[in-house]
Formats: sequence, C-alpha cells, structure tokens
Amino acid sequence: MLPVIAIVGRPNVGKSSLFNRIAGERISIVDPTPGVTRDRISTIITINPPSESTNEALPRIAELCDTGGFGIYAAEGKRFDDAGEDLAALAPDIERQILAAIAGATIILFTVDAQTGVTALDERIAQLIRRGGGSDRVMQVANKVDGASWEVHALEAAALGFGDTFGVSTKSGHGMRILMEALWTRLESRPREAAASPEMKVAIVGRRNAGKSSLVNALAGAPRVIVSEIAGTTRDSVDVRFESDGRTFIAIDTAGIRKRKSWADDVEYYSHNRTQVAIRKADVAILLLDATEPVSQVEKQLAGELVEAFKPTVIVVNKWDLVSAKQATTSYLDYLTQELPMLNFAPIVFISAKNADRTADAIAMAFNLHTQASHRETTGKLNALVQRILTERGPSSKLGTLAKIYYISQIETNPPTIAMVVNKPAMFEGAYERYLVNRLREEVPYSEVPIKLIFSARRRDPDDATHRRSVGKS
Repeated sequence: MLPVIAIVGRPNVGKSSLFNRIAGERISIVDPTPGVTRDRISTIITINPPSESTNEALPRIAELCDTGGFGIYAAEGKRFDDAGEDLAALAPDIERQILAAIAGATIILFTVDAQTGVTALDERIAQLIRRGGGSDRVMQVANKVDGASWEVHALEAAALGFGDTFGVSTKSGHGMRILMEALWTRLESRPREAAASPEMKVAIVGRRNAGKSSLVNALAGAPRVIVSEIAGTTRDSVDVRFESDGRTFIAIDTAGIRKRKSWADDVEYYSHNRTQVAIRKADVAILLLDATEPVSQVEKQLAGELVEAFKPTVIVVNKWDLVSAKQATTSYLDYLTQELPMLNFAPIVFISAKNADRTADAIAMAFNLHTQASHRETTGKLNALVQRILTERGPSSKLGTLAKIYYISQIETNPPTIAMVVNKPAMFEGAYERYLVNRLREEVPYSEVPIKLIFSARRRDPDDATHRRSVGKS
C-alpha cells in the first residue's frame, strides 16, 4: 500500500492550503470558517527528488490526507455554523477522523500558525499524537511564514517537542521546496512496504437496480462463512466480511447512482460522494452492469472514475440468465469494448446474482486482480523490456531528437507504478504513452490492472523541466 502523509492541526492554520500546495492543485476547500473541512480528504501525489540528487533518483508516490480541523467546536466565537447548528456535536467524529489519520499515517505533518504562536489547542493535538503513538512520525510545519521577520516565530513550535520546524508560506510558496525535499527523503528511508493485507476490500459500484445488494446476498447465501458484519459509515452502506476458500475479503456495498439531473435531494449527492470514497479505499472494484439494459452514462462515468483512481476493476454483467439465447456472448463483449473503451483491459464475468450463478467466479477474479496489482517487477527486467520496446518503436520528434531512457524502476504497487528518467519527457506524451502501456500489458504480470507511468527529466538537464504524467488506460 502507498505511504500516507496526514496533515493535522487546529482550525485556521492553513491545513487545506498546505494540502493544495503539496498536491499542486486546488482540491481541499480553503475557507476561514472553522469546520469547513470536517471529513478526511485524500489524493495521490508525486514528490520529485531534490535537485542535487543523482540521475537514478526517482519520484516517490504517497497518499496525502487532509483531516478536519481539530477543536472546531472550541474555536472562539465560531461554535455555531451559519445554520445555527452546534459544531460541538461534531467533536467526537472529527477526533475519530484525526485519530484514524494518526494511526494510519506514515508521516504526520503537524501544522501550526507561526503568526499566532503555539496555542492550547496545539498542545492538545500534540498530546493526542503522543497518545496515538505517532511522535516518531511527525514533521512539524509552521505556516504563514510570509517573510524573514516571521522565521523566528516559526521556531516557537519546537516547544511542542517534535524536533525541527519547517517554516513555510502556503500563500507565497516560501519554504515549500525544503519541505518537499524533506518529504522525499523521509519516504525514501521508510521500511519496505509490508505484504498486502489478507483482507481484500472490494467495492461494488453501479447504477440503481443493477443488483448490487443481490450480489452481496448471493455471496452470503453461498456455501461460505460470513465472519462478521461491519457497520458502515453511512446508513446506506454496510461492509460485510466473507471467507472464501480460506481467504477473506470485505464487500463494500454502495448506494445506486443515477444521473446528476435525476438527483432528488442532498442524500443522493452524498451517496455519490460515499461511492467515490468506497472506490478510493477498495483494493478492487466490481462495476456491476445490468445485461437487460444498455450501458448508461452513469456507468460510463463510474468507469472513468475507476480509471482515474487506477483501481483494478472486474466488469460483472448481472442478470445474464434473462438475456435471450440469440445474443451471443462474443457480441456482448464487442458491445462493452465499444461502450467502455477506457476499461478494455478489465476482465468480464457474466453472472446471475438472483440464482447465485458464477458469483464465486467474480470474487475469484477480484482476488486475481489484487494479486496482479500487488506484484513488483524487478528493475532489471523492466529496463530490458522497455529498452527493447524503445528499440522496436520509439517516440517521434518533429525536431528529430532521439528519445532516450536512462533509468527505469517500479516504485510502487497497488497500482503498479513505473518511473522512468528520460531525456525529453514531452516526447513520451499522448499516443506513445498509450502504446507503451499496451506493450507493457503484453509482457508484465499485471496485464489486467491499471498501470501508472511517471516520466521525469534527467537531473543534469536544468533547461528540461520535470514533467509528470500518469496513464491508467490503454
């Protein structure tokens, strides 16, 4: 699994601004109102190596997580929101979110405000981190260091007992380069990731009435053992743990999705958001289709979201028992390739959830994809393979520049992420990226899952700006 960088702190210290600055785009909502960020927000980030590093130094991947502002219910004069609701009622949920972030974080960015100094709430968060056993994973950040005069104030954060403080300004970018290089170094020195969890998490997504609940019920009714039922975070989502052939997995049932214009109320809006959360936390997704209905825009949108999240996906066609015998399977496969081209590498399983027919095959395929996504190819094999592909067909350049690849390595699993140091990253964009992914699928042991590529320029070429691009589809 990817390492997790969690940003924690009290309200109004600029956590969301720090999140957006590190991510390189506006994702988390930035607003001075305490409590705007109540849930954890996360995104996958790429951190480039320091400028003085060797040519073989590769970018590093991590999940960046922004938590709710600790203590929003205690913010002076801001206990009630604009609807008159008492923010104190949110305290237990927000504290649980922060504790969960601390427990699961590889690095904790404990953020304070250099201009207001260390407060009682900062000290409470420090205690919470120590109680959660996260002291050795903290990197102290003092935000709002908007000039040299504020540097000395940033040092006050050292009183919290977490070592050196990184003074930054998320507004101007001051100090961010030093922080990012420190993050890269910290990630480099982390222990090699442990083996994947034995409990595979499977998100079952689809439009309304496709048979998601029927599939879960079919799995429960089959000759397997339901180990336990886990209460979901919402009233319409329940995670159920199963045991199959000595292996355990967790099925995450999600609310059915409709077109946005058909949403009746806010509940459907939040249901869609929770589906996106389920996709992010799952190891594998099952995109459930109704064989009796044409592929809809909703399913195409879900397919796009799965590709964007680099999520291994099994396309499961339900109600196949109701399809006319005249409709050949081959014809339907061609139809799906046409309607869902972004998932043309994903395996397809035909089932009848009502009759519990081939439902076990769908789960077996999910396990197979999880194994593929967890595979790490050796650097030697990847270098030989990609160099051979490049020799057979390299990217073209209008200026006649010869494309060169200096170093290749798989830097992460789940999804398999391959970083390449090249002479001109722009030459590998677009069509050649897709060609390269297609060729890789023919050779690597993870041909049915998304493959993420990262291209970066050779460090000694100062005029060739580093370029990153990720590909999750062929």
